[in-house]
Amino acid sequence: MSSEHANQRPDERPHLLLISTGDHQFREYLLESIAEQYRIHLFLTAEPQWEQRYIDAATVLSDTLDAEVMIPAALELNERDRIDGVLCWDEARILPASKIAQVLGLPGGDPEMVLRCRDKHLTREAMAAAGVPQPRSIAVGTLEAALDAAAEIGYPVVLKPRAIAASLGVVLAHDEAGLREHFTFAREMNVPGALIYDDQAVLVEEYADGPEISVDCAVFQGQVRPICLAHKVLGYPPYFEEIGHFVDGADPMLADPQMIRALEHAHAALGFTDGMTHTEFRLTPSGPKLIEVNARLGGDLIPYLGMRVTGIDPGLAAAAVACGREPDMTPDRKLFGAVRFSYVPHEMTIGSIEIDEAALPASIDRAMVRAQPGQRLAPPPAGTVWGRVAYFTVVAETAEACASAIEQAAAALVITEQPRPVQDAEQLT
Repeated sequence: MSSEHANQRPDERPHLLLISTGDHQFREYLLESIAEQYRIHLFLTAEPQWEQRYIDAATVLSDTLDAEVMIPAALELNERDRIDGVLCWDEARILPASKIAQVLGLPGGDPEMVLRCRDKHLTREAMAAAGVPQPRSIAVGTLEAALDAAAEIGYPVVLKPRAIAASLGVVLAHDEAGLREHFTFAREMNVPGALIYDDQAVLVEEYADGPEISVDCAVFQGQVRPICLAHKVLGYPPYFEEIGHFVDGADPMLADPQMIRALEHAHAALGFTDGMTHTEFRLTPSGPKLIEVNARLGGDLIPYLGMRVTGIDPGLAAAAVACGREPDMTPDRKLFGAVRFSYVPHEMTIGSIEIDEAALPASIDRAMVRAQPGQRLAPPPAGTVWGRVAYFTVVAETAEACASAIEQAAAALVITEQPRPVQDAEQLT
């Protein structure tokens, strides 16, 4: 069942089908750019709200996680108004979006290519077959199998869900006791739309020591074109919570032949020819080792920071490759940007939460509160990305100024704890 809403604005811009949008604070900048040069038809499961100002039309469907629900609506739309491209940046929906593109004969219409990215075990198999440097990885389904795999690989090992993004469920086990403690955490981590594996749902992997980076790329007819490179800030060990990112608008690694070869080698191994990717590496003493390739733009405002510090528009690049057009990758600035996410210091019910604007640095770009008074939240591992209570972005002219400003911005968050009710306090005594 679907309902449709349209803004009657016929023009010659390419017609782009977008599958879902995500949180407006993290994705609105993409729609704002794309709407200038493309007519956007949106598939979503509720009436469009903030999206309305950017779209040409919308179809409300019962499910945007199921390709079988969306394909008939896409075919009907294509009959009325030819679709030039299909775009999606939501991890849970990139595979069904690819199936729609396949039916329509459009770029990115290779579900097997996308599945090799979504399923991290398939990624590892493809990389191993092509000789891409990566951590050794063994898929397991039980604690006993995980213990055997770790003994074979050697501690420390990383436990990782097979098909979940954002470092959810990823944890470092230093020894057998740590693996026993954390295996259930990795195995039972789940998010809506995640691929479900009854067997071998967890990867036991060699720990690749070194800083972690991510590279967002536009892939056009097999050509891998980097948009931006982000240096990841991790917290809450032994978990791999992504608490921030730094982006250099002229990062020398993007001109490093070894890094370019690593990117091209990884995409070739996956047979990834058209679309957007978010590729993660660990910079080990022996060179970059591939961690994963996601068949979508990165999250956590990384592409936004890339746009702010380079001038390359990730939304327009994504729309272009979805429509089979060469993306404009011309930078027009060289700045530095950072994002930092804030969490409660311990499990608590928030009494008040606000940002002291007088304490923010001059280079502040965004300062946003995400939580509300009365919410009970916890830091990772219980909180993970859903436990983020605020975030800050800064843009500066030097790396030093950027690093200093993001710390100053994060310190401007003021949280108070709501006292426990008297009866609860009495029960604890």
